[in-house]
Amino acid sequence: MTQLKTNVVVQEVGLRDGLQSVSQVMPTEAKKAWISAAHQAGVRHMELASFVPPKLLPQMADATEVVAHALTLPSLVVTALVPNLRGAENALKAGVHRIVAPISVSEKHSLANVRKTPDAMIEEFARIRQLRDSEPAWSSVTLVGGLSTVFGCTFQGYVPETDVLRVVLATIEAGADVVALGDTTGHATPSHVGRLLDRLLPLAQGKVNSLHFHDTRGMALANTVVALDHGIREFDASLAGIGGCPNAPGATGNVATEDLVYMLQAMGYETGIDLPNLLKIRDTLTDALPEASLYGYIARQGILDGSLPMQLSARGVQ
Repeated sequence: MTQLKTNVVVQEVGLRDGLQSVSQVMPTEAKKAWISAAHQAGVRHMELASFVPPKLLPQMADATEVVAHALTLPSLVVTALVPNLRGAENALKAGVHRIVAPISVSEKHSLANVRKTPDAMIEEFARIRQLRDSEPAWSSVTLVGGLSTVFGCTFQGYVPETDVLRVVLATIEAGADVVALGDTTGHATPSHVGRLLDRLLPLAQGKVNSLHFHDTRGMALANTVVALDHGIREFDASLAGIGGCPNAPGATGNVATEDLVYMLQAMGYETGIDLPNLLKIRDTLTDALPEASLYGYIARQGILDGSLPMQLSARGVQ
């Protein structure tokens, strides 16, 4: 029997990163149906809201209600993005399990995205850590430094690796439990990913263990393989590849959750996700967001018979 390798966490971020970049507003009930269906399919990590003023992101106006629904589902790790101390307080009160604060390595992108320099955002992150630590009931909430524009920036262009190292170490110093690296603009290539991780991981105190790739240039899956080879075991993805970054022109194309899960399972990694059931959830997006463009190779071409270890195992293939 084919032996599965170690587990890999696939975090669904379409409900946050995906929807914030779509002009239509998905109805709250459709979001709840998506969350429930994804949970039924085996997804156990979801980043599903941003705690920001509704006038800035009307797509996220129902964040508290969406989080409340997600918290009713067993074993689901609920993550929300917060751009500042106010957002963090609201997310903590809502009961999320993980908070992500966006910290851009590129100063130009940081100013466009959160109206703060990277250093000012790190200072805000330290205040968020102090807030988290101020209430015993919040002590188990994981603080994630969500670094963006790690591999490039549509405003700045090349982002020096020395800048990435500096921001990562400063974010850890400010109190991050986890640092996630984001290819916000789809600039990453396999060689770039390998080179950066070779330099960064020995210095990061074991706290860099999550990556967020965009497929803007078709490199997301190849980049994932390199990250896997470096021991990374958590990856973000968005159902049907929706999303991007509204404050980075041309930065479209989150890697499709279906494609990522298929590749991981074909390589022998265990995700806990039922791929056929995951694919069915695309119908929710089609119904609720009829104008949105949906992507994904597996949805178009199907699951190749015999390509997954569990299919071979069911047939008794050693």
